[in-house]
Amino acid sequence: MTWRLLVLGGACLLLLGVGGQCKEQRNRRTVSFHQTQQGGDQRQVLSRPERDTTASPRPTFTACKLPLTPLEHRVLDQNTHETGFHGDNGSSFTVTWVGDGTGVILVLSTISAPLDSFFEGGSSRLYRSADYGKSFHDISHLISNTFIRKEFGLLAGPGNSQQVILTADTPVLDNPGGVIFTSTDAGVSFKSVQLPFHPAQPITFHFLNPEYLVVISIDGGLWLSLDFGAVWTKVHEGTQSFTWGSGITLFFSFSPKGTVEADRRGELFLKRTEDLGKTFTTVAHSIFSFGYVGGFLFTSVMETLGAPRVIYVSSDQGDHFNKAQLPSASTEQFYSVLDGDEDMIFMHVDNPGEESYFGTVYTSDDRGILYSKSLERHLFGGEGKSDFTNVTSMRGVYLTNVLEEDGRIRTVISFNRGGEWKLLNKPQNVECGEDSRNDCNLHIHGEHSRYNGITPMLPLSDPTAVGLVIAHGSVGDSISSTRPDVYVSEDGGYKWRGSLRGPHHYSILDAGGLVVAVEAHPMDGQINTIKFSTDEGQCWKVYNFTEQPIFFAGLTSEPGTKTMNISVWGYRPEDDHQPMWVVVTIDFQSLLTRECGNQDYVQWLAHATEGGDLATEGCVLGYKEIFRRLRKLSVCRNGRDYVVSRQKSPCPCTREDYLCDYGYYRHENSSECMRQLDTADHALEVCLNGEEEELRTSGYRKIPSDKCEGGFTPLRRKETVSKHCGNSSQPPTASPYSETPREKMLLIVVCVGLGIVILVAVAAAVYTVRRMIYGNRAPTYRFSVLQLQDDDCSIAADPESVASSNGTSVFQVDSDDDLIE
Repeated sequence: MTWRLLVLGGACLLLLGVGGQCKEQRNRRTVSFHQTQQGGDQRQVLSRPERDTTASPRPTFTACKLPLTPLEHRVLDQNTHETGFHGDNGSSFTVTWVGDGTGVILVLSTISAPLDSFFEGGSSRLYRSADYGKSFHDISHLISNTFIRKEFGLLAGPGNSQQVILTADTPVLDNPGGVIFTSTDAGVSFKSVQLPFHPAQPITFHFLNPEYLVVISIDGGLWLSLDFGAVWTKVHEGTQSFTWGSGITLFFSFSPKGTVEADRRGELFLKRTEDLGKTFTTVAHSIFSFGYVGGFLFTSVMETLGAPRVIYVSSDQGDHFNKAQLPSASTEQFYSVLDGDEDMIFMHVDNPGEESYFGTVYTSDDRGILYSKSLERHLFGGEGKSDFTNVTSMRGVYLTNVLEEDGRIRTVISFNRGGEWKLLNKPQNVECGEDSRNDCNLHIHGEHSRYNGITPMLPLSDPTAVGLVIAHGSVGDSISSTRPDVYVSEDGGYKWRGSLRGPHHYSILDAGGLVVAVEAHPMDGQINTIKFSTDEGQCWKVYNFTEQPIFFAGLTSEPGTKTMNISVWGYRPEDDHQPMWVVVTIDFQSLLTRECGNQDYVQWLAHATEGGDLATEGCVLGYKEIFRRLRKLSVCRNGRDYVVSRQKSPCPCTREDYLCDYGYYRHENSSECMRQLDTADHALEVCLNGEEEELRTSGYRKIPSDKCEGGFTPLRRKETVSKHCGNSSQPPTASPYSETPREKMLLIVVCVGLGIVILVAVAAAVYTVRRMIYGNRAPTYRFSVLQLQDDDCSIAADPESVASSNGTSVFQVDSDDDLIE
């Protein structure tokens, strides 16, 4: 199956990243916009077929609109800045924010070169703004108008480093290496650097020290720079992938033989360097893939040839590995780390079957080893898109979609890190149709819907905007394929309200004190208005920001939610009918001039529900949180110095503070944890650090990071059984020539070797003695089939069949002949 090759990469793929590799990064520094070409995108995408979604009538609700006063209109007009990039024929713009709070934006304009052109793509111009996008200046001369790569030509360093890298589009055949331009002053000046290699991917900054750079070249070399690109050192060959670990630890996989598609056959080695390339340690071999999430190092391996793949995990930077207690995955399946931190991992395991479209979500213990079933029938398409979403504005809240047995896609939410999932409540201002009145809930559109063009944006939340969630959704018995509407929750997903009719692009500004939105029109539609709300989407005002409508391309704002500037990007035809890029930046700071005071805030208990027990009201993950939040009717600005204020208090433990333990599951519509049928008749034993560990439990384990005290305290303890269970230094791996486990093969080789030595010594002694005593006499001694027995090894071996781990014969006897006549 072609789609299977795409999804699995020829093996059991370990998909990694925040929420998996496919998740859109929040507060990202770089955004790319493209002009729409006639005829649409002609690229073919190979994936699993998408399940049909229902197209039911849309429930109605009335969006609240308030008029814009003449004064507000005048103030906004005075603080709206439009820039037209005249004469720029770039087909796409890459917009990058440099530094935090600097207001510096770099824009790379790229063109699509003709097929017979020498360059695959290039930079037509480079622009810079130092005032949050209110004005731009052409700085192409600083890089001598050099062509810059289209796909990863512009990179900005982490935090407030003000460091920038431009990668030139250099022909490979005529040049020994590529060229980069580096800047340490946010693009005021650039330095040209000749590389001794051609990059095959974006140069990666270290997350804390932007002086440390790493990249893989087109020939598989792993290159490091410790001085922001001035000097590069090749530290390894045959590299497949890499990732930074803790501190300056760098992990990378490589093929020792340099073979093509080594990852598809599970022939990769995993190495680690803790001194920036001076020395290396091999931490695993014969792996398919690896990833590093939340302090956990994962590897996907095949324990025996032809067996399903399994996951091994290390929490000590690869010094020791333990097998994750998860179902194995065949070549038809995959693993995906959906989300994770130092306390817990969410892991998706695909369901068996070529077209299952779903799997099971498991949650780990704080070691990443023991996993409990959290959610069944979790939707996960073959194109690598999962709707799993961490609601960052509320602790412990996650959203995702499930595929019911009847084919319906429905949204579920967890308020306690996967301990329990439930359907979303119906929005307060939405009435359901007659056909779904008894089965009416809100369903949220995620990656699948965006991938299929149903919705333009994913759910949006931010830690500084406490409780605020903005998402596209539909109301009914399942998700609908019709045009979605925008829904808003102010309490982290407990209650929702219909906010805007139809799909929109939206952004959170001023720590949630301001929300802006632009209607998402058809691809040939134009816009000239923006909507904004100062009460978390309850009511909206509309501002006409330009006299000449533009074809909308996207919204940008400074990473984070501190800013009050929003930029609307698009293009419009010039006099010669060629499209001209346009950006309109609106500064709302002059509209909300008053700084918020104490009277503008209110105390708010998170996770509180109506009619709850006062003793446990708001208790989630073991404690309560009271936040200081902005009043809905307060029209003021939080400002850049705003800091989220909270008060914490512990709670007594209840069943909600526990996950079902390894080997147990939570029965439907119950808080009780039941023993799984396949584990009911045997002890729960796990191999940890080379020792067998027996788990004695009543079925519950506390959710990692839960801080509850006293109350419900179920039995749970681990006892080490006095027997060895394998090598914990690295995952066991399969020999490509034998189906015998590696450990068994090693024992066989050692035992047979000892037997051979003993046999040869005895035979030589006997032969010598007999020659000395009997001269030329030749009495008959007939040996039967050789059998070696060792008390420690306890393994019998046939000398005709024993082979070493590399496939060569260890010892062979012609059984048709007498050894000594």
